[in-house]
Amino acid sequence: MKSFKALSKLLGYEFKNELLLRQSLTHSSYSKFENYERLEFLGDTVIDIIISRELMREFPEGDEGLLTQRRAALVRKSFLAKISKMLDLIDYIKIEASVNMKIEKIAEKQQANLYEAIIGAIYLDGGIEPCRNLILDTVWAHRAEAWKTTNYKGKLIEYCHI
Repeated sequence: MKSFKALSKLLGYEFKNELLLRQSLTHSSYSKFENYERLEFLGDTVIDIIISRELMREFPEGDEGLLTQRRAALVRKSFLAKISKMLDLIDYIKIEASVNMKIEKIAEKQQANLYEAIIGAIYLDGGIEPCRNLILDTVWAHRAEAWKTTNYKGKLIEYCHI
C-alpha cells in the first residue's frame, strides 16, 4: 500500500482530518461501520453539482436533454472507474481478500466508488472548492473521452419519439 502523503500529492489536496481519507478508502467488507459508503453517497452528489455547473458554462444554449446526456456520460460508473485507475486509487483500498477484485465488474465498481468517496471526504474536510479543483483536473479534463462513447440504443429511442 502506498502512503497517504503520496495520495494527497496526487490528489492535490492535503487532508486536515486524515480519518476521512482513511474511511474513503475502506470497503464495507473490511469495516462495517467505518467504510466509504456514506462518503460515496455524498461524493456522487458533489460530482453531479460540479459537472452540471461546468456543463451549463460550456453549453450556455444547451437544452436539458443535451446537458443530461453529457452529464450522464461523465458520471457513469465505468468512466469514473477509468479516472480512478488513472489515479491508481485501487492501490490504497482496504478490502477483505474474499472480495474477488479479479472480476472486472467488481473491480470497476470499486474503482468508481473510491473516486466518489474521496470526493465526499474532500468535501467534508475542505468544502466544495478543492472538490471542484480535483473534478476539473480529472473528470472534466477527460470529458472528450467520455463523450466519444455513443449510446446508439438511446439515440434510436430518442429518434423514434421525435
